[in-house]
Formats: sequence, C-alpha cells, structure tokens
Amino acid sequence: MPPDPPVTAILLVNCRDRTGLVAALSTFVFSHGGNILDADQHAERDSGEFFMRLVWDLAGFDLGREAIQSEMAELARRFTLRWELTFSDHVPRVVVFATKASHCLYDLLLCQQIGDLGGTIVAVLSNHEFLADVCQHFDVPFAVIPVERDGKRKAEQEQLARLASLGADVVVLARYMQILSAEFVERWPNRIINIHHSFLPAFAGARPYHQAKERGVKIIGATAHYVTADLDQGPIIEQNVRRVSHRDEVDDLMRAGRDLEREVLTRAVRLHLQRRVLVSGNRTIVFG
Repeated sequence: MPPDPPVTAILLVNCRDRTGLVAALSTFVFSHGGNILDADQHAERDSGEFFMRLVWDLAGFDLGREAIQSEMAELARRFTLRWELTFSDHVPRVVVFATKASHCLYDLLLCQQIGDLGGTIVAVLSNHEFLADVCQHFDVPFAVIPVERDGKRKAEQEQLARLASLGADVVVLARYMQILSAEFVERWPNRIINIHHSFLPAFAGARPYHQAKERGVKIIGATAHYVTADLDQGPIIEQNVRRVSHRDEVDDLMRAGRDLEREVLTRAVRLHLQRRVLVSGNRTIVFG
C-alpha cells in the first residue's frame, strides 16, 4: 500500500502587496522546522492586492496547532493580513441539496466513491423523494424536507437545524430548484456552491435551451459559483463552455449542458474542499 500522505497546514492569505511578506511567511515555516510543499502567489498591479496559498508539512514542525494560530495572528497584525488556516487531516463534511435532476448528484457521489472529492458527503437533502434510490445505491443518507409555497421559512429552519446536527462545512446545490432566502445565505457566506447554465443573464427563466436554439447560439456553458443574496451573481469558482451549431437540436443542447454542469460543479466543489479558492469581493482567486 502507498504511504499515507503527510499532514499539512494550508494557509490562504490576502492583503495589500508589500515587501517582506513572502519572506516573513517562509521564514515562519522554516524557523519552526517546517517543509514547504507548495507555494503559489499572485500580486495585482491595478488593485495592489496580494494573494497567496502556502502549504507545509507538519512532520517535524515544532509548533502545535493553537500555537500556529497564535503566531499567524501576530503576523496578521504586522502585515494587516486576511488569512485562513486549515489542516489536511480535517475532512470537510458536505451536504448536497437536490431536487429531481440526478446528473450533478451522481457525479459528486461517484467522485466521493473513488476517493477523489476531498471531503465526505454526509447527507443529501431534497424537497422530493425522487433521488432516494440514487443515494441508497451509494449508501449516503437521504432525507426529504418539503418546501411548500407558504412554508419556505419553516423548511429552511429545518434545513439549518439538519446542517447543524450534521456538522456540515459546505452546502452544494446540485440542481436544487429552490431559491434560498437571504437570511439562509448570510449564515453560510462562501460556503454554498451552486451550478447554473452560462446563458445567464440571457435566457433566464423556463426553457433556456429552447430559447438558445431559437437564437442560434454558438456556445453553451456552465458556471459554478458561491451563493449570495443576489441570485446567480456570486463569486465564480469554475466555468466551461462547448461549441454547438445549427445542427444541434434542443435535446442535444440539453445533453451537452448536463455534461458541462456535472463536470464544472464537481471541479468547483473539489477546488473549494482542497482550499484552493480565495474570495476577494465578488470574485475568486483560484490556485491551481
């Protein structure tokens, strides 16, 4: 069997660009016996912002985790950093919201089954019974929380209670056909990931692929993003497109769209779980 991967610390940093910051962070790791495994940085000339992802091996590191947090807090005061520190042996707990479409859910569950997701799907919550068999096949808990026209608040309270009891770290909307309230979203900032077709803001509403066919579009796509109170306007994590032509019927467009949606959503979730995404305003910096 291959050896277990090393336990690592993963640091995401954002601040105004300044001299000495990279040296200070590298020196911090080196001076405590750490071995840097990955360092990726980006500085922007226009905004003057600096972004960095730093990963180091904790084997031989002479600080405990609380001490690392304390030392980082001191560096943050010195350089006015916005920072986030996680450890690779914490396996994020994922809850998927879904309705009836199964393609995105299947891809996420299969990715988890082969050990490639970077987290654990601890439950699937739906407003319909439709996907129960899918979850049973993958041995993932499934629950129905109906969303009635006049009972949305009650349903969201039950969803929030379920997320708390599951110890969820992130919510994934796998073609969940309900709009979450602003109050719900505000309690989960940058921890709800959604997928939609990339025709938006064009062809909004019902039958977008029929509208696209009528307009003779030449590309279709999908966008995964963090959910904000502004519908489908949150920071984009991942996108992809595919060329189409007049020869493609609506069913062809829809099939290609489903392929893109499942691929893009799974990639976005994996990037988030690997702590490769740093949110800056209404955009993201994604470290490869």
